[in-house]
Amino acid sequence: MKKLIQEIKKVIHGKDEVIRLTLCSILAGGHVLLNDIPGVGKTTLAMSFAKALSLDYKRMQFTPDVLPSDLVGFNLYDKSGGAFRFQEGAVYTNLFLADEINRTSPKTQSALLEVMEEGKATVEGVTRELPKPFFVIATQNPFGSSGTQKLPESQLDRFLVCLSMGYPDSFHAVEILKGNSAKDLSSIVPVVSRDEFLQMQTEVENVFVHDCIYEYIVEITEKTRGEDLFSLGLSPRGSIALLKMARASAYVSGRSYVIPEDIHDVFFAVTLHRVKLSSKAKAAGRDLEEVLRLILRDVPVPKLSTENYSQQ
Repeated sequence: MKKLIQEIKKVIHGKDEVIRLTLCSILAGGHVLLNDIPGVGKTTLAMSFAKALSLDYKRMQFTPDVLPSDLVGFNLYDKSGGAFRFQEGAVYTNLFLADEINRTSPKTQSALLEVMEEGKATVEGVTRELPKPFFVIATQNPFGSSGTQKLPESQLDRFLVCLSMGYPDSFHAVEILKGNSAKDLSSIVPVVSRDEFLQMQTEVENVFVHDCIYEYIVEITEKTRGEDLFSLGLSPRGSIALLKMARASAYVSGRSYVIPEDIHDVFFAVTLHRVKLSSKAKAAGRDLEEVLRLILRDVPVPKLSTENYSQQ
């Protein structure tokens, strides 16, 4: 695991937390949304993971003229054979990089819904399985940028996490100017085979979760629904996402069981794009991250002992 992270850090410097959360997401079988301004390394991060994990990947630059058929495929008439044959779309790969996803039409964005949820694509009534593993890393520019289309809640909810790269700190900004901050993508070598990666995903699914951790996640979830500070609380898919990411966080930390700190480590990446503040909270000048911190503070943290893990 450390070797994999070190390989990514060859080209992504000063963003250890983003690298870790992205790794947790793909180990948990989820999709990643990178929401940030252009030029901070979002695309480089996605391509780095594809190379280090020995995965096939395809990149599509989303523009207003991209059609759903470009993603999921279409039937093409073959004159030589006198019949239609299926032409695969861009999603038939292991890692699909959807670059600037919010620059395309809502219709094209919606074409990804079934793909992201079920790992299948349906064209003219025929459903086809996508390769395994399959996950999407999408990038988007902040809302309000020229030519962008806001993603609907149903689409946002299908991303396991939403991350922001952010600006580099002063040290790495100087290194970038000197040309010493990152090597070329060609410097990244595969450190995990595809079969090994699938095995790692299975091991993540088998990470032990005590009943009190399940209850803790439910209490946090219900807190976002019952408070008058939220107009949209965490959905059941959101609470499942929190569990999956907590398992992956424990695995990356070298543990076979989940502790409350795993939930805290992934909480904001899982929830910030899923919940919305109420008008009352906005009028009071509340910040979404601030309110979510209050949730974590108010929900009692379960106390775990060695005996709790004897049930494994």
